[in-house]
Amino acid sequence: MQYEGVLTKMETEYGTPIQYYLVFESDFLNVNQLIGKDIAIDFVGYQCLNCGKKKKIFRQGFCYDCFYSSAAVGDWIMKPELSTAHLGIADRDLAYEEKVQLQPHIVYLALSSEVKVGVTRKTQVPTRWIDQGANQAIAIVEVPNRYLAGITEVALKNHYADKTNWRKMLTNDIEAIDLMAEKLKIQDLIPAEVQQYFHLEKNDLYQMEYPVLQFPAKVKSLSLDKTPSFQGKLIGVKGQYLLFEDRTVFNVRGSEGYVVRIEV
Repeated sequence: MQYEGVLTKMETEYGTPIQYYLVFESDFLNVNQLIGKDIAIDFVGYQCLNCGKKKKIFRQGFCYDCFYSSAAVGDWIMKPELSTAHLGIADRDLAYEEKVQLQPHIVYLALSSEVKVGVTRKTQVPTRWIDQGANQAIAIVEVPNRYLAGITEVALKNHYADKTNWRKMLTNDIEAIDLMAEKLKIQDLIPAEVQQYFHLEKNDLYQMEYPVLQFPAKVKSLSLDKTPSFQGKLIGVKGQYLLFEDRTVFNVRGSEGYVVRIEV
């Protein structure tokens, strides 16, 4: 069968194992069902996720112009501590920023390579952790806006990583760390404004199981710009990556806005 459309990050369903779906405009496929099979991926073109024009993708699925104008990719996305909607101050579009920033956010610890700290909207639990390829994750605090989550993350970045080592994550080279024990160490490290939101008794530890037949010892990344046609046997999915038998890994989220043809 053949599928064609614009890549967006895979939709996921929390389960044992996690279910993955590639969703196109008029079709979708359950990626789990492709594991153990040969698939071909061909690059067809670009389509900006914001304006819909067939323009070269710059970052995060957006063309250059949209990346520097759309409220959906303001600096506060990557740096929550820069959020200003709680002050009524706009970055690019106050209405959009109020909608996203002024809602419950979680600061968490996740185990995807080593222990990392991160921020996500409450509505994105556990999706955010699945997208990062975390084997385990636990919430530290739940705060009412993105700014408070951001200053908490900044304080904890002095003690924990804030990025995932994607190579270690994909080879499943994960440290054995007790996240609940780590949470016990954190209360005195978080800002005074956030202390009231720390609930020591809440230890909802999430465990993630990914559909992987075998983890590779080493990985090599597939870039559709450099390799517009690829074929291989799919052996697993973790995070937002497809894992192939020849050690090739393909970052679906990193290729958002690319138009592809997939044959299975």
